Amino acid sequence: MNHPIRWGILGTGIIARQFADALHHVPDAHLQAVASRQQATALAFGRDFAVPTCHGSYAALAADPDIDVIYIATPHPLHADNVRLCLQAGKPVLCEKPFTMHAGQARSVVALAREQQLFLMEAMWSRFLPGIVEAKRLVDSGVIGRAQHVQADFGYYAEVGPKHRLLDPALGGGALLDLGIYPLSMAAFFLGPVASAHAIAELGATGVDEQTAFTLRHAEGGLSSCFCSFRVTTPRELVISGPLGSVRVAQPFSQARQITIALRDGDVQTLTMPLTGNGYAHEILEVGRCLRAGLQESPVMPLDQTVALLDSLDQMRSQIGLRYPADNQ
Repeated sequence: MNHPIRWGILGTGIIARQFADALHHVPDAHLQAVASRQQATALAFGRDFAVPTCHGSYAALAADPDIDVIYIATPHPLHADNVRLCLQAGKPVLCEKPFTMHAGQARSVVALAREQQLFLMEAMWSRFLPGIVEAKRLVDSGVIGRAQHVQADFGYYAEVGPKHRLLDPALGGGALLDLGIYPLSMAAFFLGPVASAHAIAELGATGVDEQTAFTLRHAEGGLSSCFCSFRVTTPRELVISGPLGSVRVAQPFSQARQITIALRDGDVQTLTMPLTGNGYAHEILEVGRCLRAGLQESPVMPLDQTVALLDSLDQMRSQIGLRYPADNQ
């Protein structure tokens, strides 16, 4: 590509707006088109973000010849079908987390991407933040010895009614898929593949989990302790520990602005890390790098790991009795 990468956004909700804002912070990226199921909604989004082309259907965006890659920002249960639509139209895809509703759907769309030889990635934006990248470098350098434990939490008090998407089973509601995916992904990032997961939860009136605690055993050694909640506001910290000390990514770890390295000899060092815009720019840069390098997946967020994490989520959902209408799809 000899031109800035031309993005299309499929969906016009809050996350789509955050992503559109982030695109303005990436010099090598251009927001070319947006799509909604209603033309008026697409046009309103287009006015707010100066988008040249506004489509009244997802299919029209997928078929747009002026698009290099599509970001999918729809509710969780729509992800699998939306990804298939774009891949079948020959478009590379960045899909918002959770990638799909369950591992079966993930395997299906990953197989399609590989068959089509097209780029596909889960939008796990936190993995690409400078603070998380630096924390990973520090842990891999051996500064705390071999990492043996990860502790991560993500919780906030959600003042929403039962019909809000966060609590609606039809829209993939629940803390585990919406928030728990972050601690789960971080644990696997620092300690490697998950061998087994054990979860307990409190389900709300709509049948979805409003808070879930889970522990992980990692195939290469080590344990993780994780928590997610819509009922309480937690510190939202990430701590990786080894025999020589710990690396702490302070509140909220989803922005990774501050890292503290505390060693057992008493040495403590705190780093303040940069963040471009609202943070989504860093995953956008990774997609651009992969596309220009001809890669079909990111080595930082590989597809096999995305599928494996959904296997863990499926296992935990079975343990806490959380089922969705999409489980039959």
